[in-house]
Amino acid sequence: MENAFGMFPGFEPDEWSNDACRGYVIMAMEDCGFSKKDIRRVVGQLYEVFDLNSVEDAKQKFHSSPY
Repeated sequence: MENAFGMFPGFEPDEWSNDACRGYVIMAMEDCGFSKKDIRRVVGQLYEVFDLNSVEDAKQKFHSSPY
């Protein structure tokens, strides 16, 4: 059986991936004027962070952060 979102065109859930997250980070950092070197450093670190932490870990970090 198809989920409820798939039954209504235009209401499908957003496709999520680690690469999409990295893309958002790159866009935000470029918009804020970070150097290419700093962007490469952060994007590289994301690979390790994704490997060592769950989505729930990241959500808790966001909700408890001062940002």
